[in-house]
Amino acid sequence: MAGGKEIRTKIKSVQNTRKITKAMEMVAASKMRKAQDRMRAARPYSEKIRHLAANLAAASLSDYRHPFLAKGVQAKPTRVGLIVVTTDKGLCGGLNTNILRMLVGSMREWELDGATEIRTTCIGNKGLGFMQRVGANIVSSVVHLGDTPHLEKLIGPVKVMIDAVQNGDLDRVYIAYTRFINTMKQEPVIEQLLPLTGERLGTPQGSWDYLYEPEASVVIDDLLVRYVEALIYQAVAENMASEQSARMVAMKSATDNAGTVIKELQLVYNKARQAAITKELSEIVGGAAAIAG
Repeated sequence: MAGGKEIRTKIKSVQNTRKITKAMEMVAASKMRKAQDRMRAARPYSEKIRHLAANLAAASLSDYRHPFLAKGVQAKPTRVGLIVVTTDKGLCGGLNTNILRMLVGSMREWELDGATEIRTTCIGNKGLGFMQRVGANIVSSVVHLGDTPHLEKLIGPVKVMIDAVQNGDLDRVYIAYTRFINTMKQEPVIEQLLPLTGERLGTPQGSWDYLYEPEASVVIDDLLVRYVEALIYQAVAENMASEQSARMVAMKSATDNAGTVIKELQLVYNKARQAAITKELSEIVGGAAAIAG
């Protein structure tokens, strides 16, 4: 059994760790509320621009078809783009591990289905590091986004994928991120981003006719690019809300576990101290008996 001094040192170390995890839990809880409010605030804009895009896609006045709305997409695309959204920091449980594990499985399936090229855009330091280790073809990246997503930081790396679709260099683009369900549940998802499918756009609300100014191609081009940017921003906002929730839960679990370890160490320390006292008493009694004899 370890000595009393060694056990006291371990108890002190775990107590210091518990203070750190408790502080991180409180910080994550504060950031989580702000991230959730930001995520919910972005949803009305995404929903409105989705309705506009759905109406434009279904409008019959224009014969112009944007590459984002191309029909007859290959059932098994050979050139795939992938936008990976992860966190910049760790200590958030299995958040990044879950999405990256799902991502590896999907990439293997695409390759088995005949994909000859997979281009990757990484948003977040954890995803970038993982993709570099597995030797992925990384065409753009952005890290150190902070606690607030800024669209101007995202546009540059994402534009690489958007331009590739417009130029016909990619058949399909997917986005992988962690969707926020509630504080205790976050769901890793991989969704098709481009071309925009009917499922993604939804059903137009009624029949709309448009007069385009200056012309249909300019209006549709700009609107659909804004729509894709809104989808990506919403995915990043969802991922950040998931990150803070997962970190709060992970730090609370670490704090609780530290408390359990401290109690166990204190019990061991008390037993060791009791054994030492019993041994000293036995030696004293034995010495007194020897003198008396």
